[in-house]
This record gives sequence, structure tokens and C-alpha cells, in this order.
Amino acid sequence: MSEDTSMLNEPLHATRNACKVCAPLGAAMVFKGVSGCLPFLHGSQGCATYIRRYMISHFREPVDIASSSFSEEDAIFGGSRNFKAGVGNAILQYEPELIGVATTCLSETIGENMIAMIRDSQKDVEITSRTPLVHVSTPAYNGSHSEGFHAAVKAMVTHFAHIDAPAHASPTLNIMPGMVSCADLRHLRELAGLFGMNAVLLPDYSDTLEGASWDAYHRLSPGGTKVAEIRSMGRSLGSVELGHTLTTGESAGAWLEKSFDVPNFPLGLPMGLRFCDRLMGALAAISGRATPQSLLAERGRLLDSYVDAHKYLSGVKAAVTGEPDLVIAMAGFLSEIGIRPVICATGTKPRHFKELLAGEMEGGIEDVSIIPGSDHHRLEAAVREAKPDLIIGTSKAMPLARALGIPLLRSGFPIHDRFGAQRELTLGYRGTQALFDRIVNALLEHRQESNPIGYSYL
Repeated sequence: MSEDTSMLNEPLHATRNACKVCAPLGAAMVFKGVSGCLPFLHGSQGCATYIRRYMISHFREPVDIASSSFSEEDAIFGGSRNFKAGVGNAILQYEPELIGVATTCLSETIGENMIAMIRDSQKDVEITSRTPLVHVSTPAYNGSHSEGFHAAVKAMVTHFAHIDAPAHASPTLNIMPGMVSCADLRHLRELAGLFGMNAVLLPDYSDTLEGASWDAYHRLSPGGTKVAEIRSMGRSLGSVELGHTLTTGESAGAWLEKSFDVPNFPLGLPMGLRFCDRLMGALAAISGRATPQSLLAERGRLLDSYVDAHKYLSGVKAAVTGEPDLVIAMAGFLSEIGIRPVICATGTKPRHFKELLAGEMEGGIEDVSIIPGSDHHRLEAAVREAKPDLIIGTSKAMPLARALGIPLLRSGFPIHDRFGAQRELTLGYRGTQALFDRIVNALLEHRQESNPIGYSYL
């Protein structure tokens, strides 16, 4: 099918229930993963409230996001006055080490000159001159939360990384992990350690968005990547970037390689044997060490489980929706275990999406509906036509799965109708094992619950 069925190509006059979240949200998530950083949105108060609501429901942690709080007057004459006052108030209230400034649709549409505005605020207001402000352009009409995320990572690197930064005290690896869970971030750090390297994770919200209970209130959540670590990323042994869409553009890792000769390894999210093997190969190449035996044992157990469960997965069809990096990695993983991803939909329009999918899926893509720029209206039409046995996506796909009686495996962002999304491990051999078991059990549970006999042995 690819994307040529008349049902899926009807003229779209408006988006109906989008398959994405806004770009400033992705930027705010990155800012929350930098130590002492306060996210600041230049736009209306509603944008900050909307983003806080989504992040809190997914991570179950307090999330403060400052805003310049546009009024009708600011939307006409510009928000420079609000921006300067808002930044000054945020510094007085929170005492951040830095402020991450993301623009919203409103400020982008009226054409705010953010570079000049930041320069003026730091020049004219004495208290702000000592606090770095890092800006990233994130209009929601020009990208999704994943694109805002990657743009903010690059903005942090290009702002802080310097050639004269002090060298790391021990072998160090840069990891740009993409939009993954807190458990995935901790596991990536663990993997670097198994190869004898410290990791600079950018971002690292594993503590700021899933920390321990506090004895006292903190204005800014403890944890995150330190600015000093970002400054020294140009002195690391190498960089690993996780996400297929980063292989086709000017990413943070590519910038570090070009500016500081730091070898860059752009990889897909390590889900499944093939993608995990690529990551282990990159870690071995950068560190000069062989893959540890403990990881080889995890790989062996994963492969054995593939054999054990193949009878449950053969002939199964799946629909996959979410961030493009996740959709591509998930589609490759599913095709590896015998499930056919007959629908691959994402709410954004990444470059070379179809080609990236074709390069990772076994069996070609002739029978696959590939839907970039999708909303849930188009996704529903595709699902009704293809009749998959399983949907993999965010909580936004729940009404569709329920209406059609198809099991939904929740993955990606946001997951706001289940508990513990921030602790779901999906990367590496160990994470793939957990994901594999969840998929098999979701199918078994559905077959058992829908069978009139109600048999207990499967």
C-alpha cells in the first residue's frame, strides 16, 4: 500500500486528534534534563500549562515551566517587555544556573527577534547578566515534540561546548539518547560503564523527572547533566546518537564531529537484536574493549525467548504510531520477531521516513501503509482497512483500540492512563527482553479473554 490508497489520501482540511505533541514540550523535556536549568516559554501562559499537564501525567513528578505570559497587547506589539520581566522574576524566584528559552507558535508567528531580546535582557537587567540563556526555535506548526527535543539538544551543545574546555578525568562517551524513559537513561549509563567509560547523557532527566521523595522542597529538581559536562563534550572519546531521524540532518553529534573531531555514531534506538548489536559494536569501537560476557548472556537469553515464542507471533499484524524514531525502531524490531508492521504512522513529516523504514524492515514495504503527518482520523481509516492484531502507540490510541477490540501496547509519549511509564525499560538486550515479553503477553491475554472456552494453557 505504501501511502497511495484513496482512503488515506483524502484532502485534509484540519487535523483531527493529532498524533503528536507540540515542539516546545520536547524542548522543555531537554531543559529539565540539564542541572539547574529552568524551562521558559516565550508565549502565552496556556502553552506552559498544557506542557506541564502532559509531562506531569506521564512522569508523575512536579514540573515548573516559566512563561512570558503574552496578553492580547503583546500578541500585537511584541513581548519584549514581558520577556525581560519574566526572566528577571524567574531568576529571583528560582535562582537557576541557566534558563532554556523555547518559543511558541504565537511568538514565532509575530516574528520575535529572540537573539536580540536575550542580548538586551542580559545587558539591561543586572541580575540576568550572570545567568546564561539558551534559545531554541520551536513553533509547534513546524515540528513535533521529538523535533523540538532534538533541536534543544543541539542548541545546548552549540551554546556550551568549547574547544578550550578541560579534558575529562577518565574515558568519557557522549550519549544523545533521544526521547526515552528514565529507566532507559539509567541503563545507557550502565552500558557505558560496562565498556569502561563514563557517560555524558544529554539530556539526563532520570533524576529530575523520576527522583526520590524529598525531605524538603526544591525549587529546581536535583539531578541532570551538568553544564561543565556539556562544555567538555568536545573532549570525549566519541558520541552515540540514538534515533534514525538524526542520521539525515545536522544533529548535535554531527556538529561535535565537525567542530571537535569527536567520532559520531548515529544509530537507531537499540530495540531488538540488530539495533542492540549496532550499539554494542559502537561502544566496543569507541572504548577499544570487547562486549562484556554479561551482555552476551543477556543477548543469548533474548534470542532463546524469540525461539520459545515464535508460535505466538507468526502471522501477527501490527499498527505502530508515535515519534518517528520510535516507529522506525519498533517496526524493525517487530519484523525481526515475526510480526508484520502493516501500518507505520507518525504525526510529523521526517525526511526520508519511507526510506528509513524500508532499510530496517524485513520483507520490504509494499504491503505497509506508511503515513507521515498523520492524525488519529487517518490512522483509524488505515487500521479499519488493514485489520491489525495489535496496536503499539501512546495513550492517544486507546479510543481506537477500544472501539475496534484490538489490544493496545502503550509505548512512547505521552502515556497518561497507565502508571510507571517513566520506568519502562525498552533499550538494550534487557529492555528488548522486557518489551518482547509485554508484546507476547498482550497477544496471549487478548486471545484468552476473547476465547469462549477460556482455556488456561497457551
